[in-house]
Amino acid sequence: MAHARDAARSYGKSDPIDALAVARAALREPDLPAAQLDGPAREVRLLTDHRDDLVAERTRTINRLRWHLHELDPEWQPPARCLHLPKHLNALAEQLTHHDGLVARLAMDLVTRCRRLTEQTTALERELEPLVEQLAPALLAIKGCATLTAAKILGETADIRRFRSRHAYARHNGTAPLPVWSANRERHRLSRTGNRQLNAAIHRIAITQAHYHPDARDYLQRRRTNGDSTTESTRALKRRLSDIVYRALLTDAKDSNINMAA
Repeated sequence: MAHARDAARSYGKSDPIDALAVARAALREPDLPAAQLDGPAREVRLLTDHRDDLVAERTRTINRLRWHLHELDPEWQPPARCLHLPKHLNALAEQLTHHDGLVARLAMDLVTRCRRLTEQTTALERELEPLVEQLAPALLAIKGCATLTAAKILGETADIRRFRSRHAYARHNGTAPLPVWSANRERHRLSRTGNRQLNAAIHRIAITQAHYHPDARDYLQRRRTNGDSTTESTRALKRRLSDIVYRALLTDAKDSNINMAA
């Protein structure tokens, strides 16, 4: 409600100010669609959010662990982005057995915590797989969209049928370009509004396709040949992928209705 707050006479941000902005928006636009998230889709959202919390906690734990390792031996530098893997955690635990003192004991406790958090996140991913496969087979068929990305899109979209068009969905997820005129030259820039979680999920698909999908690579090359920068061509690819995700979610929603009726 940032724009609504900016247009109001009151300044600042608080619950009463936000409530008043929401009420004014509802009166101004009475046909606003309602988000619906229940049943298996809600389970996907809850499991995905819980996994994100565990991953964030594991990251904080790894940061503390690295600090203790540096205190034990400044030259001890485990490889980056590896301390969540059981192989590296086991090797680290074996090395810590050769150190005494409080710091080594705390580091060992953190290794145990990292191992436990990794086991919990892996269990959640396994639980998500059959749910997402049942709810979104068309979404999973998109190149670069794996289980976790599809689960994030499902949970954040909250029923694709509430969007009247693919353009409305692109506006919601922040992939709709914003026109920017400079020196009488028409161009577009990346939107900073919209659902950033959805935007990040579509961005992951775009980056994966840019590396491995021939059609996406050809599309990016055409855009760059026509004068787009790397950022502009990636933005265009994300907008294109938003439409593909929109159609896939509609297909999955229709199939789900058919299965329920049967």
